[in-house]
Amino acid sequence: MNFKDSKGIYLQIADRICDEILLGNYKEDARIPSVREYAAMVEVNANTVMRSFEHLQSQGVIYNKRGIGYFVSTGAIEMIRNYRKEVFMKEEAEYFFRQIYTLGLSPEDLKKMYSEYIKTQK
Repeated sequence: MNFKDSKGIYLQIADRICDEILLGNYKEDARIPSVREYAAMVEVNANTVMRSFEHLQSQGVIYNKRGIGYFVSTGAIEMIRNYRKEVFMKEEAEYFFRQIYTLGLSPEDLKKMYSEYIKTQK
């Protein structure tokens, strides 16, 4: 996994896990890979992944069944989407719309671009 310097690695890993939940790779109430398994997948120290898991657990996204592992919480998808929508609207939407305006993109341009993007995601 390629990491950015602008955000803590454990938070980037937590974001990736949330992405995987949203994409359906990890279902609600299903077990996610162990700390060691996930550390091997993203090629980081297990302590960093543990910090990610603890962060997600404190947010209510995952929960721990002692001795069994971590599981995706019921309602995690809605929780993640609501949080990300709130962050997007507060922190990114204004910049996004300013870029659209200054680049002279029309709503039709955006609709076409978004439709093309959706096709590549399936």
